[in-house]
Amino acid sequence: MRYVRGERVSFFRSISITNWLIGINVVLFFVFHILNYRYENLYDLLAIKASDIFAGKQIWTIITSMFTHESGFHLFVNMFSLYFLGNFSEKIVGRKRFIWLYLLAGVVGGIAFVGFAKLGMGFAKGAALFGGFEDAAVGASGAIFGLLGLLAVLVPKNRVYLIVGPLILIIINMILVRYIPESFAGFVNIVFIFLVFLMLFSMLSFNSRLRALALPVAMPLWMAPIVAIVPLMIISFYYPLPIGNTAHFGGLVAGLAFGFYLRYKYRKKVMMLRRYFR
Repeated sequence: MRYVRGERVSFFRSISITNWLIGINVVLFFVFHILNYRYENLYDLLAIKASDIFAGKQIWTIITSMFTHESGFHLFVNMFSLYFLGNFSEKIVGRKRFIWLYLLAGVVGGIAFVGFAKLGMGFAKGAALFGGFEDAAVGASGAIFGLLGLLAVLVPKNRVYLIVGPLILIIINMILVRYIPESFAGFVNIVFIFLVFLMLFSMLSFNSRLRALALPVAMPLWMAPIVAIVPLMIISFYYPLPIGNTAHFGGLVAGLAFGFYLRYKYRKKVMMLRRYFR
């Protein structure tokens, strides 16, 4: 037992829901990867795919895809974002509202991925822009964008840093590996991953010059979702990227809707919150 604000609280309750989610995602990542050695098609049962959902098959993937990650790097980037956005959101709206929003945004993100993939079949470049009908998707980013949408409504003027450097490196790497020999691609991936980790950890430094390596761009929270989605959508129109932009958009819409609901229901509290975070 621990004492929190003068009250006796169990050890498990003293851990934030955000940190519980990070722990669950990490544990499942290793469990799924170990099981995948025995069951080679395991990820086909976990990843969400539009063709399966519209055929009425593997509906559970709307949930399982939220807790599945393709690689250690994919997991790290999502959990790094979840740690900061999640703990901040949870302190503002509370544990119960936070977990419901997280799950809702993840589900809506999955549904948006499926719906837009079907829509994209109707016109040229639709698959590049919205994802292919047979494309599979995994990751917690739809739920994470829901948290970003919530904060963009509740504390829109609070400044946040968008770490541009790693994003640029990831896009360059995705494009570059398509045009270099396969035997050399593995080495290039390792170099880019090392540079991305270096940039991310440089943001934790007290040295301003070292933090500058990550190319952080300060902006109000209301602008962050636009900057995080629109440029990637534009790039995808000309060059397909393995990024679930439509899932991000769906999760964002869920977060925005929940934020506006809270702003309407708790007007005085939200006004006090905005005066504090400005």
